[in-house]
Amino acid sequence: MSLSVGILGATGYTGAELIRLLQNHEHARITYCSSRQYNGKNISEVLGFLQGCADYELEEFDAGSIKNRCDVVFSCLPHGLSMGFIADLLDSVKVVDLSADFRIHDEQVYTKWYTKHSCAGLLSSAAYGLCEIYRDTIRDASLVANPGCYPTSVLLPLIPLLKEGLISPEGIIVDSKSGVSGAGRGLSLTTHICESGESFSAYKVGRSHRHIPEIEQELSLAATKPVTIEFTPHLIPISRGMLSTIYVRTEQNEQTLKECLDAFYNDSPFVHILQSGFPSTKDVRATNRCIIGLARNETTSMAVIVSVIDNLTKGASGQAVQNMNIMFGLKETAGLDSIPVFP
Repeated sequence: MSLSVGILGATGYTGAELIRLLQNHEHARITYCSSRQYNGKNISEVLGFLQGCADYELEEFDAGSIKNRCDVVFSCLPHGLSMGFIADLLDSVKVVDLSADFRIHDEQVYTKWYTKHSCAGLLSSAAYGLCEIYRDTIRDASLVANPGCYPTSVLLPLIPLLKEGLISPEGIIVDSKSGVSGAGRGLSLTTHICESGESFSAYKVGRSHRHIPEIEQELSLAATKPVTIEFTPHLIPISRGMLSTIYVRTEQNEQTLKECLDAFYNDSPFVHILQSGFPSTKDVRATNRCIIGLARNETTSMAVIVSVIDNLTKGASGQAVQNMNIMFGLKETAGLDSIPVFP
C-alpha cells in the first residue's frame, strides 16, 4: 500500500515534524502541503533544514485538489481554524486533526475553553486518537482527533490504573514540564530565548490550561465517574521534551501498580514501564516513545508516577502518524521505529 498524504499548515513545528517522519515512511508519500503565509514558496525556502531533503511547493487550501491527490490529510492548523477546513474533506479523505477542535465530546465544554464550534455535528463521530487506548475505534474512523501533548503524558500512565480501580480518582495532582516548542513556532515574548533560557516557570496555574477538560474527560471515562485534577504546567529551557510528575492515592503496593501497567501495554511497542528508576526527557528525544517510572511512598500512601514523551513526536506528529498507520491497517510502528537522538 502507498498512501498519498497532505499536510495543512506544513511550516509549523508539528508540520515540519510530520515531514521528518514521513520522509522515512515506506508506505506514505507527501503529495500536498499548504501554507497561507508562504503560499507559492518551496518548503525548503521556509524551513532551511529541509534543503536537499524535501521539495514541496506550498499551496493554498483547495478541497477539490486535496481530494484528488490525497488519501489522508494531517491538519496542523490552529485551534478553531481547523474545523472549517476539515468539514470540506471528510466525504472522500481521512483526516487526522492535530488541533483541539474534535478532542472534546461536549460542544458546550469546547465552547467554554476554546470558541464556538462550527462543526459540532462531527464531534460524536471523531475518534479520540490516543492510540494505545482506542485502537479499535481509530481503525474504523474517518476523523481522528490527535491528543494534546500534556494529555498524552498524563493519560497513558493513569488510564489503566483507573480502569482497574488501583488508584483513587480523587485528589490527583499533575505537575508537568514542557520544552519551549510546545508553544508553537509563532513569535511570543515568553518563548524568546532571553525570557525562557536559564529559567524555569509555571504558567496558567489553577484551572486555566486548555488541556484540563481533555484530560478530565478521558480520566472520567476510565474511572466511570467524574474526575477532576490539579494540573500545573511549567516551561523548561529545552527545545523539545515533556515530563509529567503525577501524584495519586493508592493502597496498592508498587509492584502491583507496575504489573498492571506492564500487562496493559504488553502489546504496545511505544510504551515502556521501568522496573526501577525514573526516565528523563533525553530518553525519548525525537521518538514516539512514552516511558513511565513509578514509586509508592508507604508513609503517605501516595504513588509518584513520572512519564516522559517528546512533545513534538508522541505528543503530536508521531502519534498522528501512528493514528494513520492504524486507520489504514499498516504496521503501527511504520515510520516511527527510531531510537532517541543522543546526546
